[in-house]
Amino acid sequence: MDDVAHAIADPVRRDILLMLRSGALTVGEIAGRFTVSRPAVSRHLRVLRECGLVHDELVGRHRVYELSPEPLAGLAEWIAMIRGPSGWDQRLDALETEVHRTRRERAVRRTASDNESREDTA
Repeated sequence: MDDVAHAIADPVRRDILLMLRSGALTVGEIAGRFTVSRPAVSRHLRVLRECGLVHDELVGRHRVYELSPEPLAGLAEWIAMIRGPSGWDQRLDALETEVHRTRRERAVRRTASDNESREDTA
């Protein structure tokens, strides 16, 4: 998880991951979208490959990179654990239950009162 957190700490690497989200790209296509040098992009790709966020394949003379988002799952779980439930979800669920119970009880009382008034008039 530390490697993944380190890898996505860099904005260029995050941008590369976002680019690869829509499909595989060659190193040249990735480097062409940045103002940094191609060797710098290759170093970023190496960091991403070493932590498993991307994998590459040699297709002809080109190296093609694809996104492998699986290593992000551990980091996402950790972030979810830190954020934790705020308690508002449970409170809102309890409020919703109380509103439904109150409406149901009023409907029952209203029906009973209507039945009593019909019996009085008959």
